[in-house]
Amino acid sequence: MTRGFRFENLEIWQISIEVGDTLFDIADNLEARKLYRFAEQLRGAGLSISNNIAERTGSLSKKEFCQFLNYARRSCYECANILIVIQRRSYIRVETKQALFDRLDELSRKITNLQKSLNL
Repeated sequence: MTRGFRFENLEIWQISIEVGDTLFDIADNLEARKLYRFAEQLRGAGLSISNNIAERTGSLSKKEFCQFLNYARRSCYECANILIVIQRRSYIRVETKQALFDRLDELSRKITNLQKSLNL
């Protein structure tokens, strides 16, 4: 029997991994164009979302849990900002940015709703 971690069953973690994969693909393309700083920032921000959701499942208190969710939500906004910059520089298409914006917005809202359900 294979054991897993609690976070793997969370919809917000699953979405964050999906979004993160797409962000990593974009970062790989940026790196191939020698745009290393953009690639590094995008990877870090994208990975931060799922990392903080995963890390929060190890929290022992609701307050700590909420704090990690807040970090994950803030990373969604960081990714959105990076996407704006790289789209303005024509490194990605407007459609690519918008599709990711939609997913990041959905994820951010789901994280916020989970935070609200904690009644802190």
